[in-house]
Amino acid sequence: MKIGIGLYPQLLTPETYRFACQAGVTHVVAHLPGFARREGRGLAPEQMWTLDELAELKRGMNDAGLEFAAIENFEVEHWYDVLLDGPLRDEQMAGLKALLRNMGHLGIGIMGYNFSYANVWGTTTVTRARGDAPAPGYSTDLAPPQAEIPNGMVWNTVYDKDAPEGTIGTVSEEQIWERYERFLTELVPVAEEAEVRLAMHPADPPLAVINDTGRMVTKPEHYQRLLDLVPSHYHAAEFCQGTIAEMDGEMDVYEAIETYTGQGRIAYVHLRNVVGKVPDYYETFIDGGDVDMVKALKLYKKHGFDGIIIPDHSPAMACEAPWHAGMAYALGWIRGVLATLDQDSA
Repeated sequence: MKIGIGLYPQLLTPETYRFACQAGVTHVVAHLPGFARREGRGLAPEQMWTLDELAELKRGMNDAGLEFAAIENFEVEHWYDVLLDGPLRDEQMAGLKALLRNMGHLGIGIMGYNFSYANVWGTTTVTRARGDAPAPGYSTDLAPPQAEIPNGMVWNTVYDKDAPEGTIGTVSEEQIWERYERFLTELVPVAEEAEVRLAMHPADPPLAVINDTGRMVTKPEHYQRLLDLVPSHYHAAEFCQGTIAEMDGEMDVYEAIETYTGQGRIAYVHLRNVVGKVPDYYETFIDGGDVDMVKALKLYKKHGFDGIIIPDHSPAMACEAPWHAGMAYALGWIRGVLATLDQDSA
């Protein structure tokens, strides 16, 4: 298994790359939404990331001894009408296809995404982790009231501030699955050609409906329906183990790991621990939640998973660099466990 780190746009810097390398990271998952606003470059937000931009990012990572392994999340301006089945859908799909071809050209092998309308909605920062460390959590008591999504917004992001008044209305479970299947049917052949795996994140928080829009993977067993839509190596799961652990389904988190790793359908893993389940849970340190993380890593290894594991979140620690310290703690813990597993199997 390979140890990676997820970096948001403001962290895609030489300094952070050095930190990651020092912490034992070998692969980077770049979160690019926000990056496409390209201050000072004269490029419009709706313009797809260019080959030159991605190549520049890749060079910076490679210079620090890191691999550019994945992009996580499409820019909202690049695919809002794909989600909404709007008039620019075909034009935006063409842009997504061009992106996959550019990624394939550069050897960036995974495109993570979340086909949803409300994205991560209603979570808040709580101090319930060990030592009162701040970390994300969700509860119905703390979440804001649900309401239909305004026109000009998806994914909690305004893409058109001049959109007409009103809302996008209700998006049923049937509608989102239909739109998603059409998206996959059109995009997976291009992913296969480019050798870029499309990796779908589960619903976070795992509620069946948020703001009158349906959600797809809200229970671990739902991934099977999703994966069966297009039986291809290049259609896979962005397996967020923390979100899976938050779900209340027929499968538990360990069965889900065994099932989808055994099918070879996990592109990469978000490794975090949680306490509780929907509708009341919070994230904690990697060694402090409800999930036996050593057992989980043993299951990935047992079923031959050799992809990338990233600690997608970690509680912030009480020091001058709270994010860095939290990440370093999680990365060190993962490295230690994997080294022990490798020794045990030698």
